Amino acid sequence: MGKMMRFQHPNYYYQPLRREAIAGLFMFLFPVFLLSLFTPFSHASPSTFSESKVLKPRHLPLLESALQRESSNNEPSDLWAPLADQGWRPCLALVNAPSLPQKSEGYLQVFLDGGLNQQRMGICDAVAVAKILNATLVIPHLEVNPVWQDSSSFMDIFDVDHFINVLKEDVSIVKQLPDEFSWSTREYYATAIRATRIKRAPVHASANWYLENVLPVLKSYWIAAISPFSHRLSFDNLPSEIQKLRCKVNFKALVFVPHIRALGDALVHRLWYPLAESQALTIDDLSGNTDRNDKQRPQKFVVVHLRFDKDMAAHSACDFGGGKAEKLALAKYRQRIWGGRVLNSQFTDEELRSQGRCPLTPEEIGLQLAALGFDNSTRLYLASHKVYGGEARISTLRELFPMMESKKTLASSEERVRIKGKASLLAAVDYYVSLHSDIFVSASPGNMHNALMGHRTFENMKTIRPNMALLGQLFLNKNITWTEFRQAVVEGHQNRQGQLQLRKLKQSIYTYPAPDCMCQA
Repeated sequence: MGKMMRFQHPNYYYQPLRREAIAGLFMFLFPVFLLSLFTPFSHASPSTFSESKVLKPRHLPLLESALQRESSNNEPSDLWAPLADQGWRPCLALVNAPSLPQKSEGYLQVFLDGGLNQQRMGICDAVAVAKILNATLVIPHLEVNPVWQDSSSFMDIFDVDHFINVLKEDVSIVKQLPDEFSWSTREYYATAIRATRIKRAPVHASANWYLENVLPVLKSYWIAAISPFSHRLSFDNLPSEIQKLRCKVNFKALVFVPHIRALGDALVHRLWYPLAESQALTIDDLSGNTDRNDKQRPQKFVVVHLRFDKDMAAHSACDFGGGKAEKLALAKYRQRIWGGRVLNSQFTDEELRSQGRCPLTPEEIGLQLAALGFDNSTRLYLASHKVYGGEARISTLRELFPMMESKKTLASSEERVRIKGKASLLAAVDYYVSLHSDIFVSASPGNMHNALMGHRTFENMKTIRPNMALLGQLFLNKNITWTEFRQAVVEGHQNRQGQLQLRKLKQSIYTYPAPDCMCQA
């Protein structure tokens, strides 16, 4: 079959064969060829190979050494120690804060795309823009994600009443437009150019831009709709009250709906107090610590956000060891999702890895964790929507960490019924568990990594940031020993465990909340 694929490929040049050989080959392959004529192209495509193909470890010598590593008794004692007090505290209160004006300038609508965490940041910006304009904010509209196809609304994900109540002294917020503006819908703006839609809001626009371009629309029509809205407010040169308001929205006003919090609490509880299956508590049974749990010491656990979905793999243009079939599958997916907007990189795989531009595979994040000192008794929670390659790709990580858990292993199908197939709700549960973990590690930078890094900084919690460039270079060295690898990883991550970093110009306030939203004690 492999020969057939090479024979059919337009770039494969073959030597002339004897007539008898050609005839024999034709008779052998004809049934397969005939079947392929009636098979949909998408099914015959190599894009499905990764879900079932057994993948060999790419770093076998390191893996073998990691599997034989010593127990945590001989590891550094500060691995699980909480992050030391860094002398900074959340600081959201304003002295002599201006009161909310009695009269609003009109209704502000925003339409947010992206995944859960990109939308989360957009919601915070929307509240800030409404404050700048003295507008009444309509609960933001969340677009259907083109990759995950999730149509969950704001109210499906976040506790809307809590959101409005926490911000009632700062911004006027309504759940929906009054009847006289019911025409202002997503469909209305999709059919033609409308005077009330602001379509060209610049990325990271200033406060003055909104006052000059959006406020006149509000004054003329009493309503303005901004679409698209992701990353549409600057992080710099804004009044202190606006910066603190953004953090107040992100860290105080945005909480998940009760059933997400209940499921998250149940998962955290089961990670803290692993029980026999017959003793497992249901969400309904969970009401604080029970008598039997009072006698147990809560076990520590680490959350790994494994950002290795098909979307990420295709976008990166890196080689992940699946051979030609994987490369063709990712190229086809890249073309289908992004057209010509995302092309194959002109850099080689080695160059991309040495620059830290390739997402870590499950095998690689497992080796990093093992090198840091986590052993096979570590309770690890895997936060991920869908891993590209499925169980075949995760098996090495599971071999290194047999105590690995996830939503599926910790919660019953009945408990997961309300989030099944809904990427935003699945991500919300993972976010909640990640926020309550002793340590959080993200396999690759991204929106969830950035959001949780900022949130855990705000709460002074340990968060390990992988040194992507260092790890890429280490994994390229096929002659490196386990001792050398381990020493380099430990040294390269000593100052990447949640130590507070002050925000620099153009950096996100949601990733670096100090000094805008935190004060030195």
